[in-house]
Amino acid sequence: MAATAAAALAAGALVVAAAAPSTASSIAAAPSAGDPHADGTWTVTGPAHTDLSAELSVDSAGDLRLAVDRDGLPVLLPGRLGIRTDAHDLTTGLSFVSKRERTVHESYTMTTGKQLRQSVTMQEATFTFRGADGASLGVVVRVSHDGVAYRYQLGGSGQVTVESEASTFEVPTDAKAWVQPYQPSYETERTETTAGTANEAQPKTCTGDTCSFGYPTLFDVGGSYVLLTEADVDGRYSGSHLDHKDGSTSYSVALADDAPVTSTGPLSTPWRTAIVGSLDTLVGSTLVNDLAPPSKVKDTSWIRPGVDDWSWLSDGNSPGNFDRQKDFVDYAAAHGLEYTLVDAGWQESWVPELVRYARARGVNVLLWFDWNDLKTQAQRDAWLPKVKAWGVAGVKVDYMYSDSQSTFQWYDAILQDTAKLKLMIDFHGATIPRGLQRTWPQVMSVEAVRGEENGQNPTRDIFLAFTRNVVGSMDYTPTWFSRPGRQDTLARELALPVVFESGWTSLGDNPEGFAAQPLAEEYLEQLPTVWDETHLVSGSPEQQAAGDRQVVMARRSGDRWFVGGILAGASDTMKAPLGFLGKGTWLLQTVEDNGGSLQRSVRTVTSADALSVPAAANGGFAAIVCPAVKGRTDCDEPVVTAPSTSLVLDPSTTTAAPGAQITVDAQFTLPQGAALHGVRMTLDRDRLPAGWTATGRDVTAGSLSAGHVLGGDWTVTVGKDQPGGAVDVPVWVEYANPAGKNAPPVHVEQVVHVDIPLHGTVYASDLPFLSQTNGWGPVERDRSNGETGAQDGNPLTVDGTVYSKGLGANATSQVQVDIQGRCTRFDAKVGVDDEVAGKGSVTFIVQGDGKQLAATGVVVGGQAAVDLGADVTGVHTLTLSVGDGGDGNAFDHADWGQAVLTCAD
Repeated sequence: MAATAAAALAAGALVVAAAAPSTASSIAAAPSAGDPHADGTWTVTGPAHTDLSAELSVDSAGDLRLAVDRDGLPVLLPGRLGIRTDAHDLTTGLSFVSKRERTVHESYTMTTGKQLRQSVTMQEATFTFRGADGASLGVVVRVSHDGVAYRYQLGGSGQVTVESEASTFEVPTDAKAWVQPYQPSYETERTETTAGTANEAQPKTCTGDTCSFGYPTLFDVGGSYVLLTEADVDGRYSGSHLDHKDGSTSYSVALADDAPVTSTGPLSTPWRTAIVGSLDTLVGSTLVNDLAPPSKVKDTSWIRPGVDDWSWLSDGNSPGNFDRQKDFVDYAAAHGLEYTLVDAGWQESWVPELVRYARARGVNVLLWFDWNDLKTQAQRDAWLPKVKAWGVAGVKVDYMYSDSQSTFQWYDAILQDTAKLKLMIDFHGATIPRGLQRTWPQVMSVEAVRGEENGQNPTRDIFLAFTRNVVGSMDYTPTWFSRPGRQDTLARELALPVVFESGWTSLGDNPEGFAAQPLAEEYLEQLPTVWDETHLVSGSPEQQAAGDRQVVMARRSGDRWFVGGILAGASDTMKAPLGFLGKGTWLLQTVEDNGGSLQRSVRTVTSADALSVPAAANGGFAAIVCPAVKGRTDCDEPVVTAPSTSLVLDPSTTTAAPGAQITVDAQFTLPQGAALHGVRMTLDRDRLPAGWTATGRDVTAGSLSAGHVLGGDWTVTVGKDQPGGAVDVPVWVEYANPAGKNAPPVHVEQVVHVDIPLHGTVYASDLPFLSQTNGWGPVERDRSNGETGAQDGNPLTVDGTVYSKGLGANATSQVQVDIQGRCTRFDAKVGVDDEVAGKGSVTFIVQGDGKQLAATGVVVGGQAAVDLGADVTGVHTLTLSVGDGGDGNAFDHADWGQAVLTCAD
């Protein structure tokens, strides 16, 4: 049995040792089964060498309470437990039925986080109680070395509607507290206060004498720290927060929006979680992930954390500028950064070209989305495969701002979709992590923080190290060195991406700002974003004698330690004992402030030494520690970048009719430098439209020396049913990344742009837009304008008539399409969509090459569709415009129903 358990543990399996139902000898003052008036207390102790225990009790009224002790001293006072459904009140009148115990061992590997390899042991006890009406309630309690958690279990296979929980954490009123007023964005400021007076720190968002606070919430109870949060939340439930009545000890769990939760039984609720211990225990805790379900993604080889340069923070208009985004790609390529993140403003017309440009330089592109464009399955099915085909490595999704059950169901859906497509994801404008990154390892980071983009607050940053970042990756977006009016020093800004863990670390400055700080550049070139080990070296959220707060964090990657220290408040000396280092001699490479610039020093240390850094007000430092081996003078590893290569396609553009053949010739060269290895060239058949075929073989080379040419050729046949328009035929070359260390292959790609002449009947909604503007969200294809998201409209409907094809717009709107001079007639049924319930007034205009060809008068909501047609003979650029009817554009949802072109055969 022991050998079997050990093998399973080594394989990353869950191993449990179950005990028989408890007897009187294992229960203190055990009640008689089924007696609702008997008191009882059960103690669940942690695994060996831990100092935590939980005491579950039931009183004579049948009320459940849970308390937590550390070293035999109370940390959490007895707090109520229980749950109400629409069918049963399981908060009182409960009687004990049975108890089962087991030891839970888990071994698993993360793709992100403070400690990639986890081995955890938890003691678990499952208690069964019977309600006054005979309904059953399970309470599962787990105790580990770093905390206590419990959840409810409701049996049955039918629908379960949870109306509320009685779950309450009881904290002494004089306990020091660090609280955050609850908003579903989690972007409010944290405040240091006490448990009893926390409401005084709350802005005017309370209801009477009750205020709401967001997770995670930190308390100092007699020198033991308690961080309250929750774990394992998905679409079966909603998120929650804590409600507190002014002056009381009680922090009660409140479901999101105070709305019922409906699930299919049997139901296990999320874990109500208290991380408990010293500050070092809190900072190193993995309890939230330990409580989460195992990974749903078997193959994680495609998941690659890393550093990106992010243009939006320092240059808000840059995401809409192709040339400026290339500057950020060039910077990432030159400095060995894995990614460039393109935020709001990107255009479908040039992103594929930017992706090709970046990947040829060894940089992958991450793409921002408003969640309104990915809210429905239809929207995700339209967008996610498309950007994957472009070569985008991952997406950043923004503006969810909700803890509701429906939003968690959306998280479930998009996580399944991105895992299937092998797209990594970052959630911005999101809820806090609750173990999500263990279950869905493609989640690289989560915002849920008032970060760098929301202004600076050095004190807030200290609090975050002991609260928000404890429970999961935090997309803080640090290192805006050139920020106007910056409130911290350069060295402190440099330390932030070490103090704060994030699987994707989005650097906040622009190429010019980074170039002005070469020592910072050198440090960031070395920076990992995932860690083998994490330690709090020194510091506290509490104010020091000198009037400042500080934290020093050490994180290990391989054989190197990265140390970051930040200070908030008056200048002070920051001390970092180096006891976390192993035996032997080490090189300590430190970057610190020197007036208004940075300076670097290197010295030899051992684990018996301590680093001492004089820091200016709101200052800090960053360091790297590596083994001191003979001949080594610093801790830097070389930055290896992708060489410049050339892939030329002949032809690069061509025109071909349906059924025609195209011969594609490709030549790939490395002009200079060391030979490339593992080279493969192919025409990507998987990305050809349906009905297209290609013949020809892939070309490979074990190595390709500078000046040599790798050539390939293919014959492509256009599908016989291919409609008119433009199609890109991709040819790519991949070779082994010279950076090594399991870096992904470098991907060099070019396309043959094939124009298919328009012919026969062509719908405007099937043509690519040369340009589009719209008064509310994007112009929609084959659906109404809807709301602000793409593909979020309804069937095009005017005065009760539904049109299967067409465009949905909102005044003022303009769409331009290329009709190649091959069409003779444009016709449409135009009107105001029924989704605005008879409101709205618009005008429609058709232009050809800038000349007005046809127009309507004012068309109002509820009016029957108007026939609008024009002779477009010889026209190349067709422009379809919608005006606001002279009374503003509110409710001006305009439909171009059955917008069709008659073109040459």
